[in-house]
Amino acid sequence: MDLGIIGQAAGLFAVTNIDDILILALFFAQGAGRPGSTRRIVLGQYLGFAAILAVAVAAAFGATFLPESAIPYLGLLPLALGLKVAWQTWKDHRDWDEEAEQTRAGGPSPLEVAAVTFANGGDNIGVYVPVFATAGIGGMTAYAAVFLVLVAVWCFAGKFFATRPVIAKALARWGHVLLPLVLIAIGLLILIEGGAFGL
Repeated sequence: MDLGIIGQAAGLFAVTNIDDILILALFFAQGAGRPGSTRRIVLGQYLGFAAILAVAVAAAFGATFLPESAIPYLGLLPLALGLKVAWQTWKDHRDWDEEAEQTRAGGPSPLEVAAVTFANGGDNIGVYVPVFATAGIGGMTAYAAVFLVLVAVWCFAGKFFATRPVIAKALARWGHVLLPLVLIAIGLLILIEGGAFGL
């Protein structure tokens, strides 16, 4: 594999996914202490990113499963999830008891993480398509391989930040408020920047 392509792929991934580290840290904080949550978050991140890659590769070959006009509406996914998390947090706070907290689901599900990753990747698709289209099959394969390795690095970084004592303390205290706010903000940003609903 050409070192130049590896460097370009790593740079492209970092630039287009920098916001994912914050989201992953919030997801890891939400799942802290719940068995299997790390596995579910990593699985969800891979599912969401694999969907981004699949759409970008297909579009680079000329197949467009998603019309460009539909991409802004992907903002509805994190918006809906953010509202769901906000409602759950409010409900848990209202009906707080030790047993309810222990029996609550073990953090976000893989599909929730995948939905947010995919929805947040609308801009990634727009950047990846022209790069993939000009890279050829060999270059595209190299990009995809580097991206998939870096997804693991991103998951590790998100978990690392979520478990640093100072950050973990802040996320434990404010994560239940931050996660829905960040998800809702991402959803609104995607909808507004894409001009969905004439915004």
